[in-house]
Amino acid sequence: MDLRKFRLDEPALGTFSEERDEYERDYARLIQSPVFRRLQGKSQVFGAGSGDYYRTRLTHSLEVSQIAREVARRLGKQYPFLSKKEHPGLIMDPSVVEIAALAHDLGHPPFGHKGEEVLNRLLLEEHGLAYEGNAQNFRILMFLEKRAGSGSGLDLTAAVLLAINKYPYSLDEPGRLKGLYSSEWHAIHHIRQQWAMPVGCSTLEAQLMDLCDDIAYSTHDIEDGIRAGKIQMNRTFFEDQRLIDNLVQEIVEDQGNMDVGWDQVDIPAMVKRVLAAYLLQWEELYALYDHESSRTRREMKARWVSVFAGRVGIIEDPVKGWKKVTFVLDGQQDIDLLRTMEILKKLAWVTLIKDFRVQRLQMRSEIMIRRLWDSFKRPEQGRLILPPDWVASFEQHKHNWTWARFIADYISGMTDAYAEKVYAELYASKSGSIYEMD
Repeated sequence: MDLRKFRLDEPALGTFSEERDEYERDYARLIQSPVFRRLQGKSQVFGAGSGDYYRTRLTHSLEVSQIAREVARRLGKQYPFLSKKEHPGLIMDPSVVEIAALAHDLGHPPFGHKGEEVLNRLLLEEHGLAYEGNAQNFRILMFLEKRAGSGSGLDLTAAVLLAINKYPYSLDEPGRLKGLYSSEWHAIHHIRQQWAMPVGCSTLEAQLMDLCDDIAYSTHDIEDGIRAGKIQMNRTFFEDQRLIDNLVQEIVEDQGNMDVGWDQVDIPAMVKRVLAAYLLQWEELYALYDHESSRTRREMKARWVSVFAGRVGIIEDPVKGWKKVTFVLDGQQDIDLLRTMEILKKLAWVTLIKDFRVQRLQMRSEIMIRRLWDSFKRPEQGRLILPPDWVASFEQHKHNWTWARFIADYISGMTDAYAEKVYAELYASKSGSIYEMD
């Protein structure tokens, strides 16, 4: 049995007559699924529908997949050990990485990170349960999403499932903020045991997908921010002490990013250096392209993607006794470039997400999600206003899930526009036919 192409629920051999590779089948199942299509209606930074330029979760996922596939192809040529396939977790298949990148954001609820934060708070406060986007991703792929001929998930190959699993932990473990719900962790842990994966280590494909996600955030979100006028390409903006202080604060408070050695550098000095170099590059390109901001913006994005993607490599990780996908320079981890990427990510976060207008939209989003939750959370009332197929699904599976988890599934699957539609039907004056299709 090929451990990488093993499927949890599907009869192993002789089921299909088509001459398709197993990963091609995974790809088709994913992009043909409703949950993938709904990414077009979910916010990336700006609300979905804010304009015809800005990225959504769908376009972000497509861009991550393109970067990841190209880097995977290069690494396959650059590192001979990958072709030896000595371990199922030490392989770099471009198709697997591409599919994982396309699927990595399926678990995000409407209204971006604010939606995730609110649902998690509601579940914790009222039921002691967690909501986490990565965990919800696996709940969708392995249970909620339905494909033809199956009543439980898309049944993707083991290689793709582990390539999506960048946090190989159970959320039931004390202190875990990222991971999988116990219902899906059992199956993923079983695959990891079959593969003999070291505890706490992700496959090379999962590591690459995660790094390419960061590359996209640190380049594409800034491009959107410049286009929206939130990031102003002038010295007054880039040398503003409030901006520098906010960036430093975000870096210091981000406990999930301490492994790049921030304690070894003067953080304010490095922030100033990166910002100054970024603005200088903009000014040089702006002059080169006859002061055309649109072309300059695109060129800046392309050059930074090229810098980051071109520096991705694989090194030994002596701490975990595994291999690590990271930025590499002269055979060593390029810590300086990792820190640079983090500063650019924080620049996008501080100037876009922390903008008071965006915060107002997020406050509005929180109000909507809370009131939707209140409308559905009591079973006797919720059953009357939920789609019949959802109620039927709950009745079928209620021995495995609680009503609270069921409602979180329903709300988190909504696009931004659909959440607003349902909210308006329940709480706003609305005219129109009750027979409008959901």
